[in-house]
Amino acid sequence: METKWLEDFISLAETRSFSRSAELRHVTQPAFSRRIQSLEAWLGTDLIDRTSYPTSLTPAGVVFYEQAMEMLGQISNARAMLRGKGSTTQTTLDFAVPHTLSLTYMPKWISALEAGFCSFNTRLIALNVHDAVMTLVEGGCDLLLCYHHPHQPVQLDTSRYDMLSLGSESLRAYSRCDKSGVPHFSLPGKPGAPLPLLSYTNNAYLGRMVELILSAAKRRLLLEKRYETDMAEGLKMMALEGHGIAFLPESAVTREVKQKLLARADGGSGDWELEMEIRLYRERPSEQRPGKPLAARLWNYLEQQKEAERKQREKKRK
Repeated sequence: METKWLEDFISLAETRSFSRSAELRHVTQPAFSRRIQSLEAWLGTDLIDRTSYPTSLTPAGVVFYEQAMEMLGQISNARAMLRGKGSTTQTTLDFAVPHTLSLTYMPKWISALEAGFCSFNTRLIALNVHDAVMTLVEGGCDLLLCYHHPHQPVQLDTSRYDMLSLGSESLRAYSRCDKSGVPHFSLPGKPGAPLPLLSYTNNAYLGRMVELILSAAKRRLLLEKRYETDMAEGLKMMALEGHGIAFLPESAVTREVKQKLLARADGGSGDWELEMEIRLYRERPSEQRPGKPLAARLWNYLEQQKEAERKQREKKRK
């Protein structure tokens, strides 16, 4: 048996979709299906009920899901124990962070932590959202920083994982603009002349956020996909060159908007935007998996910071 089979099965148990899990695991659907079948053959029982839709687990699959999580956890424990023998391990915090947040939110947040908390060594693992979550589950990082939205939630067991909300930011449409800040392209577009859309790939988290914006729009947008990538930074560079409209997190374009290189393509109406929460997760410390003392100290600091902010808001309301 291969550990990737366990990871495949856990992904399928959570998404209930062979095609979606194949995308997230970066393999073709036939190859993904063969790996699930290999796991079932190794176990000698069916884990997936292929007679139902959407995909569901058999009773054996439900039982094995917990066992698979436990096995990956044991492997992670062994890895963490061996890594812990390094002299710098306990003074370095490992963060799993989606690509966009690693470029926009993370640098400024670390600077604020060093000013208010303390200086510490950081190892950043930049991944897509799904793989970042799996890195935390598998014990490959101390903390997970990611976006969250109710329609595309991060599904982590609340009895095992702690969460802190660090803030939020908006996802909006932006376009190259002239020196006075007037965008070259403006939503919603015109019949017969759709606006060029710089799009995320289907497996990108921000791509699913854009789908939510478009499906909830009160006015239909007239768009034609011209370019596709899974990186917000790549879409921003294409927008800066004037190739079309891109939906980008506000923090990714702060400098460009201020310099009047990009402008909102929605006219400031707010009709085509979405608010995303920025969350921090950790595995709750236990006797078996106590975690790093530095991670615990940072978590306590952030909790105290959130409590102070809450009291300040209550004071203002009074």
